Amino acid sequence: MGITALYIFKTLHIVGFVAWFSGLFYLVRMFVYHREAMDKAEPERSVLCAQFRLMEQRVYKIICNPAMNFTWFCGIGMLVLNPAYLELPWLHVKLFFLLLLSGYQVYCKRFVIRLEEFAERFDGIHFRIMNEVPTVFLLTIASLAVFRNTINYLYLATGILLFAGMIGFGIYRYKKKRES
Repeated sequence: MGITALYIFKTLHIVGFVAWFSGLFYLVRMFVYHREAMDKAEPERSVLCAQFRLMEQRVYKIICNPAMNFTWFCGIGMLVLNPAYLELPWLHVKLFFLLLLSGYQVYCKRFVIRLEEFAERFDGIHFRIMNEVPTVFLLTIASLAVFRNTINYLYLATGILLFAGMIGFGIYRYKKKRES
């Protein structure tokens, strides 16, 4: 029964983090569109901004929060069923990144609540960069889970930094293309 329960928690944990990341990707993409809608003329601006605000609130409340909580619940369930996992160094690093990801979601909540107040401080590029943050978390966390104890943390950090740099370069090129 114990191993079956562990596999059930593991399966549900995977489903939970897929939903969680999907919600985060969608949420911040809507921030991009919402911010761009603020530059439109009336009445288009008001209509679009009201719709994006509603969509952002729903995605945060209906997808992101439940998926995050479900992911944590199933992960903790796996740890309760197999406390030996807590002795594995890679899991400590993974948990650290999961805490950071949870903090990122809380950071996004600020924008769900008050995006229009922040509009003058943040442009579409800021939100495009924010939209790629979960990608970096996903690559890091997945790498830790797959490679586990065989991972070389220096290679992981170098790879993540190179990957983030490539994303940054792509965002920079996109910005230049839009400006021309």
